[in-house]
Amino acid sequence: MADKKEKTFRFVIVGGGIAGVTCVEQLSSLIPSADVALITAGPHIKAVTNYKQVSKTLEEFDVEERPSSVLEEKYPNLTVIHSAVKSLHAQSHSVETADGRIFGYETLCICSGGRPKLLTKDNPFVLGIRDTDSAQEFQKRLCTAKRIVVVGNGGIALELVFEVEGCEVIWAVKDKAIGNTFFDAGAAQFLIPSLEADKPERAAACKRPRYTTEEPAPGAAQTFTADRHARGSGSGPTEAGSALGPDWHEGIVLRGAEQVSRRVSVEYQCEVEKIFTSEELLNSPQQTLGPENGGSWPLYIQLTNGKTFGCDFIVSATGVVPNTEPFLPGNKFALADDGGLQVDDHMRTSEPDVYAAGDVCTACWEHSPLWQQMRLWTQARQMGWHAGRCIAAHVLSEPIELDFCFELFSHVTKFFNYKVVLLGKFNGQGLGPDHELLVRCTKGQEYVKVVLSGGRMVGAVLIGETDLEETFENLILNQMDLTPYGEELLNPNIDIEDYFD
Repeated sequence: MADKKEKTFRFVIVGGGIAGVTCVEQLSSLIPSADVALITAGPHIKAVTNYKQVSKTLEEFDVEERPSSVLEEKYPNLTVIHSAVKSLHAQSHSVETADGRIFGYETLCICSGGRPKLLTKDNPFVLGIRDTDSAQEFQKRLCTAKRIVVVGNGGIALELVFEVEGCEVIWAVKDKAIGNTFFDAGAAQFLIPSLEADKPERAAACKRPRYTTEEPAPGAAQTFTADRHARGSGSGPTEAGSALGPDWHEGIVLRGAEQVSRRVSVEYQCEVEKIFTSEELLNSPQQTLGPENGGSWPLYIQLTNGKTFGCDFIVSATGVVPNTEPFLPGNKFALADDGGLQVDDHMRTSEPDVYAAGDVCTACWEHSPLWQQMRLWTQARQMGWHAGRCIAAHVLSEPIELDFCFELFSHVTKFFNYKVVLLGKFNGQGLGPDHELLVRCTKGQEYVKVVLSGGRMVGAVLIGETDLEETFENLILNQMDLTPYGEELLNPNIDIEDYFD
């Protein structure tokens, strides 16, 4: 194996998503003389733009797809290799790409991301949405659709349901409330009216330019796990592009075939029992359909609550699984329960000289009590950045601490056109019964929730323009005892910032 290496690089990074690109940028800046290779399946990389540090831990940025040549121009010692990874031989420190080339490395960082969990394999009526190709395919399908079923309760499902117009949407969520990954039932209730209201007209400014690749062959099953023009690094037939950003639907008009503006019905606490075609339906006597399913639909979905719906297609937006496949055979990686590569606080895996960052890894150090891993853009950037710094520190024999961003979980995003800020244990994650919630809600304007434990603030959800994020961040970080303030903490007539500056 060793004698066939085409070239050996000081650093090899796998994956052209946010984590991989951020890692490359850090390494190339900190050790400009080192040979760096980025192995990525697609022609484009994801770049962080308009980065703003909003407060101690909160950050905002846009994500843009750019040709990989942009990176090579910026870093003369960087080589971009356009291919998926086929296998890793950790013992001989080499990576084999799908096109049969072999590259050696001294240090490797795996940033291959996650791939969508799919409801079923190879069903052309089941679409997953994770990358720009699948979002465009979805837009094409939607033009002729009268009813779709959306399964999932994360960020993409939330935005999808809000953005789709002119088509009936049945939304199946496994929780008691929408957006459970991000919100509790109170925040969900605050947002529900947005599903019924007509949306304001928006200028179609597209923050993330899209580069389209060639059309799929006619008749090819379009479950984009089999996406041929992949954009992350994947293996063989399950290559999948890198994740969509928080504004993925900007500039894509999501309009169905019906004239109605929006009809969304949510089916709570249920999952998919089975999916079948109209032929299968005719041949199964025990299926009874309500009158709303008259006519013939290409596809039927039965939910665990016993209801069956006909629809034009199903969108599977049920989250991601770490994309570890090509790296495991023949190596001895320790995996976490969620299937991610275990990493320590220096982003090192259990294999020597192999680091990992982003969705593919699972943070297995002892977490700060106010932080948790969620597979989000923000954390992909933070982990890629930290991994790059750790690799450089190791090479330069310098000490390095876990970055401050891992002290407190924080995330800024937009849902239903509202600004949303999540801090700390915003859903009382892992706190058990001994925590209390304070909530202030002004319908259509703002929703503020504070999570207290032992009189100290440990988390918050802010929806709308509340301007409280910095104050709350400070209160969470300094763990001040707030018992004396009681309910007054959220009294809208008190300017809380004056108290705690």
